[in-house]
Amino acid sequence: MFFRTKFLTATALVCALSTPAFAEGPDASTVIATVNGTEITLGHMIATKRNLPEQYQQLPDDVLFQGILDQLIQQTVLSGSVEDVDAETQLVIENERRAILAGLAISHAIEAGVSDAAVEDAYNAQYAGAAPETEFNAAHILVETEEEATALVTRLEADEDFAELAREKSTGPSGPNGGALGWFGKGMMVPSFEEAVIALEVGGISAPVETQFGWHVIKLDETRLKDAPALEDVRDELAAEVEQSVVEAAITALTEAATITRVEDEAITPDLLSSTSFNMEH
Repeated sequence: MFFRTKFLTATALVCALSTPAFAEGPDASTVIATVNGTEITLGHMIATKRNLPEQYQQLPDDVLFQGILDQLIQQTVLSGSVEDVDAETQLVIENERRAILAGLAISHAIEAGVSDAAVEDAYNAQYAGAAPETEFNAAHILVETEEEATALVTRLEADEDFAELAREKSTGPSGPNGGALGWFGKGMMVPSFEEAVIALEVGGISAPVETQFGWHVIKLDETRLKDAPALEDVRDELAAEVEQSVVEAAITALTEAATITRVEDEAITPDLLSSTSFNMEH
């Protein structure tokens, strides 16, 4: 979704300026100035402000108003002085128009598909009826070889203190903390480590376990059941997921319905994008 942010920024301006800014009096179509017959409206000024970097948008309107108007007057004067638009500039204008209209289409799809009901449906699909998730509180000692790990298991079976051995022998970042890893759920550890933890009873010590990090000896300290989160706690996350799904579905549907022909020509190679000799007039 690399292009989505730009699409939505442009769309926000289009939608915001499509209705009057006020119930009565000036609205987006109100003319603020004319330059050689070309109108500059309040809508043009609002769009300019909303496209400014965020730090400038925070400035008071009475500071921005004259500066924005002066900028638009200068741009209108300068643009009116150009009689012939070169080919590359025309292509840029076409791309900008394409981006704005694409953003408008995305905005319409989001407006139609992202709702409280859709978010609630996503919550129910993901969490309703799901069994509480087991979380684990474990510690480990990480060493380089299986022989070292086996020797540690022997010492632990002889009732040596796990935390002390972790501080003494572990090469992992949790070693100074007695090997404590804190609470974690399924999917948060590499598979072989997770499988070993799940197989343990509380208080149990694992046999040596190999991962890409080395050899581990694991102790399971506690388990607990984690209930599904409340809707309000995950609403923003689910809304983002629904929005992404809606946008992707809209793009897929429109693309599949379109007649698209990709030209296959051996002369058209990726390096042409960086060609400095390519004549844009052609």
